[in-house]
Amino acid sequence: MAEFETATQLVAAANKTREAGYVDVDAYSPIPIEELHHAIGFKATKLPLMVLIGGLLGGTGGFSLEYWVSAVAYPLNVGGKPLVSWPMFIPVTFECTILVAALSAVLGMLALNGLPMPYHPVFNVPRFALASRNRFFLCIEARDSKFELEKTLRFLKTLGPLEVSTVAR
Repeated sequence: MAEFETATQLVAAANKTREAGYVDVDAYSPIPIEELHHAIGFKATKLPLMVLIGGLLGGTGGFSLEYWVSAVAYPLNVGGKPLVSWPMFIPVTFECTILVAALSAVLGMLALNGLPMPYHPVFNVPRFALASRNRFFLCIEARDSKFELEKTLRFLKTLGPLEVSTVAR
């Protein structure tokens, strides 16, 4: 893991790391950096699809529940109106859509991010506490196919960091 003083240095280092062929890279920053996710090669997430499917299932479930109650389980003809009057089903259908979509978003985000994660090996690096204050970190994971400890350490030192650390479990 390499420590940098500015966001610009971190993005430049992430770009060079990507160009060098490292793909399993992570970056830690105290502020959002727009260019960083492109620099480390973040892939598109499946979360929007999960939220869409959740919303569709919620809306379908809400409408189906109202249909079943109104027309099948307890049909009650009030004033000669049809048993299935879809305009009156709109509020509940809408609310079920929003509810299940929101729950899908929260649970999908937690699952895709691997949360909760109370421990991560980068917490063993003493200076990593500065990642939430004023330092920027770039970490090349050991599971990267190109990773070799000595070679990777030498490469990280060429990026001009303040410090290079080995992250141990």
